Amino acid sequence: MKTNIQIAQGLGFVKAKEGTLISIEEVNKFKDEKVMILSTGAQGESNAGLMKIINGEHRHVKIKPGDTFVLSSSVIPGNERSVQSVKDNLARQGAIVYHSALVDIHSSGHAPKDDIRLVIELLKPKFLMPVHGYYFMRSANGQTAREAGVVKDNVRLMDNGQVAELTKDGFKVTKEEVPAYYVMVDGLGVGDVEEVVLRDRRALASEGMLVIILAVDRDRGRLLKNPDIISRGFIYLKDNQEILDEIRKRLRGLMGRIPRFKEVEPDYVKTLIRDQIGQYLYAKTKRRPMILPVMIEI
Repeated sequence: MKTNIQIAQGLGFVKAKEGTLISIEEVNKFKDEKVMILSTGAQGESNAGLMKIINGEHRHVKIKPGDTFVLSSSVIPGNERSVQSVKDNLARQGAIVYHSALVDIHSSGHAPKDDIRLVIELLKPKFLMPVHGYYFMRSANGQTAREAGVVKDNVRLMDNGQVAELTKDGFKVTKEEVPAYYVMVDGLGVGDVEEVVLRDRRALASEGMLVIILAVDRDRGRLLKNPDIISRGFIYLKDNQEILDEIRKRLRGLMGRIPRFKEVEPDYVKTLIRDQIGQYLYAKTKRRPMILPVMIEI
């Protein structure tokens, strides 16, 4: 912000009288109603000046009841929660907050079409590749470049992960692609969470899990005791005794159909349990919990 103010002064856009712009160290030498502070942090950034002021960590600026705050930027998508937190915390300290949803004070940090066109006309690039924005926005910038005189075939629009080859006289988008997706951080591991693990976590988060423990006679394939059932994030077993009894009934019936002369195949039995118990639970609850059968052969 300081650099931009200096540039604007140098170019003549900001014409302040001597003594109008003061350092932050001088702010307490003047009456409150005579001071306006320009600060970063309207998006709720944790290390910005505004957040330090709100948290009482700023060395020179403290919020007083009746102080007026003007948030001139609109909320960047994804920052809604942090910006709301800024407004809430300002209000808790008695401040008056104005933002673009209340009055027309929005000032964009992005150059409008005319400014972009002026830059292109001044630089006269041979090739142009718009970056940083949705494809639709970059396509609009590409059209602006063509209007400013850039040859149509020299305007390149690329997607994340695509690779371009630059030479002295050429700009070619190749068929090569590089990974350009989210990198998952899991504990101490970075980028090593497999898709299967993420899929299981989503299933557990949305549907819960049901663990079925079977004690089975290895030789005869018969249940040695009533199956134990554990539920986490699915149903509260004490309030769903009917479902619990039906699951156990179906498990006894399933195990009873296994021929006595045939050795029990654990993987096959587990698959049957997942399919049949899963179908019953969906019909009863319209949910598909992760079913984990555990067979203890004795």
